[in-house]
Amino acid sequence: MSSCVLISVIPGKSSATFEAVKKSPEVKSAHLALGRYGIVAFAEAPTREDLSTLSAKVNAIPETKSTETLIEA
Repeated sequence: MSSCVLISVIPGKSSATFEAVKKSPEVKSAHLALGRYGIVAFAEAPTREDLSTLSAKVNAIPETKSTETLIEA
C-alpha cells in the first residue's frame, strides 16, 4: 500500500524530525515543506496495519506535533 504522510512539527524542529523520518524503511522519499505541514513523506507498506505502525512511530518523535496519512486505494 502506498501512502503520503503529512507531518506537522514544532516550529524550528523540522530538520531533526526530517532526519528521523527518513530512517524508516517504509519511507521511500521525504521532503521539507512550508505551511501547515513541515514534512511530506511518501511511504509503502504491505498492509494498512503496517502504515498505522509507521504513523505511530512518526508521532512518537518528540518534535512531531501531528500526522495525517493519506492512503492510496
